[in-house]
Amino acid sequence: MRFVIIGADAAGMSAASRAKRNKPDLNVTVFEQSRDVSYSA
Repeated sequence: MRFVIIGADAAGMSAASRAKRNKPDLNVTVFEQSRDVSYSA
Protein backbone atom coordinates (compact mmCIF):
# COMPACT_ATOMS: atom_id res chain seq x y z
CA MET A 1 0.00 0.00 0.00
CA ARG A 2 1.16 3.55 -0.75
CA PHE A 3 0.69 6.70 1.31
CA VAL A 4 1.45 9.98 -0.49
CA ILE A 5 1.82 13.25 1.41
CA ILE A 6 1.84 16.64 -0.29
CA GLY A 7 3.87 19.13 1.74
CA ALA A 8 6.84 18.50 4.00
CA ASP A 9 5.92 21.01 6.68
CA ALA A 10 5.44 19.94 10.28
CA ALA A 11 1.98 18.49 9.62
CA GLY A 12 3.13 16.51 6.59
CA MET A 13 6.16 15.04 8.31
CA SER A 14 4.09 14.27 11.40
CA ALA A 15 1.61 12.38 9.21
CA ALA A 16 4.46 10.47 7.56
CA SER A 17 6.05 9.42 10.84
CA ARG A 18 2.71 8.46 12.37
CA ALA A 19 1.81 6.36 9.32
CA LYS A 20 5.14 4.50 9.50
CA ARG A 21 4.75 3.89 13.24
CA ASN A 22 1.25 2.50 12.78
CA LYS A 23 2.06 0.41 9.71
CA PRO A 24 5.82 -0.15 9.22
CA ASP A 25 5.43 -1.90 5.85
CA LEU A 26 3.64 1.13 4.36
CA ASN A 27 5.35 2.88 1.43
CA VAL A 28 5.36 6.58 2.41
CA THR A 29 6.26 9.26 -0.15
CA VAL A 30 6.43 12.97 0.70
CA PHE A 31 6.42 15.67 -2.00
CA GLU A 32 7.63 19.18 -1.25
CA GLN A 33 7.91 22.08 -3.67
CA SER A 34 10.56 24.08 -1.83
CA ARG A 35 13.97 23.04 -0.54
CA ASP A 36 12.86 23.47 3.11
CA VAL A 37 11.77 20.36 4.97
CA SER A 38 10.57 20.31 8.57
CA TYR A 39 12.47 17.98 10.91
CA SER A 40 10.46 18.88 13.99
CA ALA A 41 7.80 16.17 13.64
